[in-house]
Amino acid sequence: MSSPEETKPTPLVRLTELPVGASGRVQELEGKTEVCQRLREMGFCESAVVEKVSGAHTLLCQVCGTRIALSDRAAQHILVEQIRRSA
Repeated sequence: MSSPEETKPTPLVRLTELPVGASGRVQELEGKTEVCQRLREMGFCESAVVEKVSGAHTLLCQVCGTRIALSDRAAQHILVEQIRRSA
């Protein structure tokens, strides 16, 4: 039996599903090794905090203090835990 203070873990969502203005912590990268390595080189490494600034087909994200444009296809490989809702 779980205690009342226990909270359910936040489900992981793809970066494309994160609402504009929200922030998430990268939990996992999926895909081919080369794709994951390139995303890590861009700053989308596990535990990085990402804010989705705008976009649908091309996403504008802020990660590690830098704004990066990312295709929705590339963003599909990034699984995040939402840590802050959009304003």
